[in-house]
Amino acid sequence: MADGTRQAGPAMRPSVRETYGPADLSRDRVFAGGFINFGHWQAIDLGRPLDERDRIRSQEDLYRQVLAAAGAPVEARILEVGCGTGMGCALALEECAGAAVTGLDIHPDQLRRARDTHRDLLRREPERLRFVHGAAERIPLAEDAFDAVVSVEAAQHFPDLQAFAAETSRVLRPGGRVVVASFFTVDDAPGRPGELAGLLETFANGLDIARPVRELTDALTAAGLTGARAASIGRHVWPGWDLWLSRWWAPDTWPRNFLQAYRRGILDYYLVTAEQPRSEPQP
Repeated sequence: MADGTRQAGPAMRPSVRETYGPADLSRDRVFAGGFINFGHWQAIDLGRPLDERDRIRSQEDLYRQVLAAAGAPVEARILEVGCGTGMGCALALEECAGAAVTGLDIHPDQLRRARDTHRDLLRREPERLRFVHGAAERIPLAEDAFDAVVSVEAAQHFPDLQAFAAETSRVLRPGGRVVVASFFTVDDAPGRPGELAGLLETFANGLDIARPVRELTDALTAAGLTGARAASIGRHVWPGWDLWLSRWWAPDTWPRNFLQAYRRGILDYYLVTAEQPRSEPQP
């Protein structure tokens, strides 16, 4: 399925290289279980003290939201763009009957971790799981290869959403769906990037890129996908994430400002979906 004529894509941005490099962000105490996402906390009781099991479930549940929205058929071929340590890929194998999953990541350190973490699974299921080096803007895989393209909390790093959308359209089969879970600005007001840079270190240092969610839905539509829409899921993300962070950070520290940005109507978390049109029947 790999297309040898396509290159891996643009160079990794320095902030991405540093953040996901030798230090291994997945081992940070705020990210339990090897995942690296803020979590979906709807099914978790936030009125009691949280523990590591709650944190792991929140991250798994975010993937479950994405996989449910993808509506992948039995024995689907699924591509995760920005797979990190591959925990979501392994979960997809469990959740989706007969699925074959490809994890794509631009960072070689993350791919090494994914292969090390899932060494036994790769050995047992060589036809169902693999990890590939490549960029979201230049996916080194064949056309019409996947029933679903998913991306969980990675699109905020993608430098070119239009190129990502075009590549997604290229690799999706007719009737396939793309589902992106990530955080974006709520509108394109000129001051939004500066506001976020003043609140959050990850926007100030360039790791996260401040863009309106409409930029992604417009890009998916321009790439030929249909029904592009963005549904806010922030109410199920930000309060739980902030409560988990409160174990280590005071309210006036920058990590706690994600919830403040949401409450001020600057930033939100979205589930973005679109579909590849089905081929017209031949006469």
